[in-house]
Amino acid sequence: MVPVPTPVGIFIWITGKNDDMASVENIWIYPVKGFSPMQVDSVSINDGGTLEGDREYALLDPDEDAIIEDRHDSVGKTYNGKEISHVHEVTSSFDPETHELTVERDSAAETRTFDLTTDRSAASAWFSEFVGEDVALRHRSPPSFIDRPKLGPSVVSTGTLEELASWFDEMTVEGARRRLRPNVEVTDVPAFWEDKFLGDDPSGFEIGGAWFEGAEACARCVVPSRDPDTGEPIEEFQRRFAERREATLPEWADRDAFEHFFTIMLITDVPERDYGSTIAVGDEISTPGE
Repeated sequence: MVPVPTPVGIFIWITGKNDDMASVENIWIYPVKGFSPMQVDSVSINDGGTLEGDREYALLDPDEDAIIEDRHDSVGKTYNGKEISHVHEVTSSFDPETHELTVERDSAAETRTFDLTTDRSAASAWFSEFVGEDVALRHRSPPSFIDRPKLGPSVVSTGTLEELASWFDEMTVEGARRRLRPNVEVTDVPAFWEDKFLGDDPSGFEIGGAWFEGAEACARCVVPSRDPDTGEPIEEFQRRFAERREATLPEWADRDAFEHFFTIMLITDVPERDYGSTIAVGDEISTPGE
């Protein structure tokens, strides 16, 4: 199925019936790195081992080439919410069929639409004015501009999002989704279910015939501390988060898999044999031995 954009901030919940029926609750891709998500019903695994269309565009220094050799290059060369503290002022939507990007800036009451196949220079100029310095909107084929180009989609459970939201009065479950920016959300499993796939002997799970191996815990940056609508940060977020994360680490988690506890969400690795597979909302998730 071709991904269909939905209004930003609107989510559809599909509730399962029991712990034996873990399934995919939501799938998101982020067409322009750092900006609004696009919720999809189904998506294919591309030939980079990531989700088709995820972070395929990004803002870079105009003098920088678009070659990203490893995760450190990707993190260092692209602009996103870490570098742009007022990113919440822009709402974007993307049409994967036409590659038209529509951006709306709240403070300026301005809406613009750019055809990224023919008018990317105009989009770059618009983003440069918004960012406050020269940037270029670049396109890159898979694995695109994800932070870990040798790895795959990010996965988190609904239970984890609910647990995280309970730690902070300023956070809702929907807000936690928007702060963490996952690719895949899994329902009907306990909080931190994804932690069980980490460690010296990592395992994985199957969705829609594709295998997702646990690769690493997702270390966080400043972005989750900020309200996705206002940009207002939660006071002492990193310290409070890490304390609660360590205190609630489940018994099935391998502590040695965590360099620190300012981590949440699982980064996966999809084997090459499963490139081209499709995953969809509602797909059941199978785990060997369970």
